[in-house]
Amino acid sequence: MTVSGGKKAAGKVAYVNARLLDPAGGLDAPGGVLVDGETIAEFGAGLFAGGQFEVGVPDDAQTVDCKGACLAPGLIDIRVQLRDPGEEHKETIQSGSRAAAAGGVTAMVCLPNTDPPIDDVSVLEFVARRAREVKLVKVYAYGALTRGLEGREITEIGLMAEAGALGFTDGVRATADATVMRRALSYASAFGKPIIQHPEEPSLAAGGEMNEGEIAMRLGLKGIPAMAETIMVERDLRLVELTGGRYHAAHLSTAGAIQRVREAKADGLPVTCDTAPHYFALNEMAVGDYRTFAKVSPPLRAEADRRAVIEGIKDGTIDVIASDHAPQDQDSKRLPFTQAEFGVVGLETLLPISLELVHNGHMPLLEVLARLTCRPADLLGLRSGRLTRGGPAALVLFDPDRPWQIEDDELNSKAKNSAFDGRPVQGRVLRTVVDGRTVYTLDD
Repeated sequence: MTVSGGKKAAGKVAYVNARLLDPAGGLDAPGGVLVDGETIAEFGAGLFAGGQFEVGVPDDAQTVDCKGACLAPGLIDIRVQLRDPGEEHKETIQSGSRAAAAGGVTAMVCLPNTDPPIDDVSVLEFVARRAREVKLVKVYAYGALTRGLEGREITEIGLMAEAGALGFTDGVRATADATVMRRALSYASAFGKPIIQHPEEPSLAAGGEMNEGEIAMRLGLKGIPAMAETIMVERDLRLVELTGGRYHAAHLSTAGAIQRVREAKADGLPVTCDTAPHYFALNEMAVGDYRTFAKVSPPLRAEADRRAVIEGIKDGTIDVIASDHAPQDQDSKRLPFTQAEFGVVGLETLLPISLELVHNGHMPLLEVLARLTCRPADLLGLRSGRLTRGGPAALVLFDPDRPWQIEDDELNSKAKNSAFDGRPVQGRVLRTVVDGRTVYTLDD
């Protein structure tokens, strides 16, 4: 595989002989895309094939033969921890961007739990500057909801929104104080920004290591009850009713919380949510005999909850699939289960694990891709995530049926803590394009 950054857009490039996919427009047909510099000049069914457009490849264009593979808008990952600044031994903006490019992710949004946290404009600008220097994928950031991520004093939401923060969150910590959450929802709504919550009632989850239940008892581990998630979502939805603020529940993992969001949407509340692949591809059994690479927050749940997550994705209750990329070094994971850190890497496995929803007959391909492209773009007000004439040339070329086996040692991320190590999957990214530049190609 080849990951390369820093290059300029290659002028005109014609992508021909593709299965063209655009979830936003419902397009799934043989076709092509013409990129001119950093933008899409033309696209459509039959393009470069003498069909509807009757357009030939321009003489001054480079040609990329897609050989029937799927060409779609690049993936947008709205929940990523990059550890930069502060914990560069776990991940950096550069290594995380390399992993994203290899996973077909052309834009990602990082959490503010860095050191120092992204709780003022200076740290937000540092992340933006480093991303421009790396020049691989687009890197956006959330601003911290409270100073120091301590849950007490709201940050300068207005200033950070003007500086480019796409939303506000305390990252992997729940905003537990109801008054703080109420004020945040009210204040952020004036700037059109969502509040993103890690929905877990802290006192119920305190000291917990995995899902509460029979397996936790057998292993002698303190459990985190599913109700910890449901209670926090329920409380927050009441505050949304009170304030009218935009609210997003991150990485939902339980049937109860998903049902409450479903009901809130039916009532017309401005509520959205996401989940991560490990919550619909794995259950608590993956912990096995104290397997720390399956230790995540919120924890892997019971099989009934896993199925409820799939149903939530299918019926549209869950708007987005995000990787919840949380890199940890070996010293943080290869420890007794109670001492190991939470989290798994997920940028490079986001697409193939999501495609299991297609291969297992749960959903059509366009519907799965919508939750990885146009829906996260709409949620955060990004121009990418769809094929648009004059829009950004952010594309992923992939073979949805190509088999391979996930090997953590081969991941581009600096961290190797994958929950899917050794898992056979179908679906491989062949090429990733950002602003017209090819930033990744799979070397056969």
